Amino acid sequence: MRIACCVLREWMGMDEYAVQVVNLTKQFGNFTAVDGVTFGIRRGEIFGFLGPNGAGKTTTIRMLLGLLRPTSGHASVLGYDVVRQPEQIRKHIGYMSQRFSLYRDLTVGENLDFYGRTYGVRGQQLRERKQFVIDMAGLQGRERELTRNLSGGWKQRLALGAAILHEPDMLFLDEPTAGVDPISRRAFWDLLYELAEEGTTIFVTTHYMDEAEHCQDLAFIHNGRIIARGAPEEIKVNTMQGQVLEIDCTQPDVAISLLRQMGVFDEVALYGALVHVVADGVVGYKPRIAQVLAEAGVQVRAMDGIAPSLEDVFISNVRNNRAGSKE
Repeated sequence: MRIACCVLREWMGMDEYAVQVVNLTKQFGNFTAVDGVTFGIRRGEIFGFLGPNGAGKTTTIRMLLGLLRPTSGHASVLGYDVVRQPEQIRKHIGYMSQRFSLYRDLTVGENLDFYGRTYGVRGQQLRERKQFVIDMAGLQGRERELTRNLSGGWKQRLALGAAILHEPDMLFLDEPTAGVDPISRRAFWDLLYELAEEGTTIFVTTHYMDEAEHCQDLAFIHNGRIIARGAPEEIKVNTMQGQVLEIDCTQPDVAISLLRQMGVFDEVALYGALVHVVADGVVGYKPRIAQVLAEAGVQVRAMDGIAPSLEDVFISNVRNNRAGSKE
């Protein structure tokens, strides 16, 4: 453990980072849920973990909160060791899980009272913090409303408010917007930006690509391993394999089948109503693609090379990770 701490100190400035992780691993029997991940989160930034369900996002968070003991590796949060000092960590962080965790039969105000006292906030401080949360979340006039009657977006804001009642230095948000409509998700992220600007460090897991774009630093996690890391734009520039051709056409399902049958592209996928084709020098295939689609009666409205989306890049990294694992 002492060696790991020394490695951390040499690898990154201790005061600059709120979270420091080296070779963190968690095994359940023969299954490795988190496989030797290493990363750091700077104080005051929004750090995102992007990956599908089962990728290891929640397991990583639970280890950082001291709820799961790592099989191996080292991690610290706000300078506290996750194995030896989990109680100290919990005093200084807020946590919002993907499952709504507030009491549905209590009112908005009663939930805030309960969580405030749980965090040790009482008296005038609690009254002030409650008012701050209600103002921040736009819950004015809803203090006496039963929580179960709130819409998904309002429940989400209330849960975030409960997590910051004690003014934590850091927030852990595990899939906080799962199942919430896009407008509420955008409003929620506006709140996160406000908190980050005030100095709160935020670690958020998500499988929404548009949310990942909002993070200042980002890690792709797949099968328990980090397969790409950096700011969203850096990841797009540095880790994308091949170029992207976007096709706007009739019968996109037919187009996808035909293009895959050609057997020359790395990836062919549907993005909304558009088709994305990925390969090195893919723009050079435009005449051949146009011919194949026209012969099948598919009308092409537009076909252009575009900058890769984050989803393009994620799929590319997963594909390359799988290919590397087979070698």
